[in-house]
Amino acid sequence: MNAVAFVHEQLDTTGKAKLPNFKAGDNVTVNYKIVEGAKERIQSFKGDVIKRQGTGATASFTVRKMSDGIGVERLFPVFSPNIESIVLHKVGKVNRSKLYYLRDRSGKSARIGEKRRAVAKK
Repeated sequence: MNAVAFVHEQLDTTGKAKLPNFKAGDNVTVNYKIVEGAKERIQSFKGDVIKRQGTGATASFTVRKMSDGIGVERLFPVFSPNIESIVLHKVGKVNRSKLYYLRDRSGKSARIGEKRRAVAKK
């Protein structure tokens, strides 16, 4: 094995976490590491991805959820070391890449349709 290829392989496996392929409109849970003094805990943020932007190390995505009738948005860097995991729940059926129109909507009009996908047999 080539020494250069070996070094690149080692860097690729340690640098980036394996994240699911997700896009705007998908429903995800982001498990995020919170540091409070000497303590560390995992906090989950479940909502719809309303945008993905950037490429490479500066890529980020915004997740929106409703909390007691108030819309809450949070921006996460894709390759942050504080992201423990991202769980993909539903794949949304949307026709655009930025879903800012959801900010003005509530109730049934704020719903995102779900794409049908094949389920693997066990």
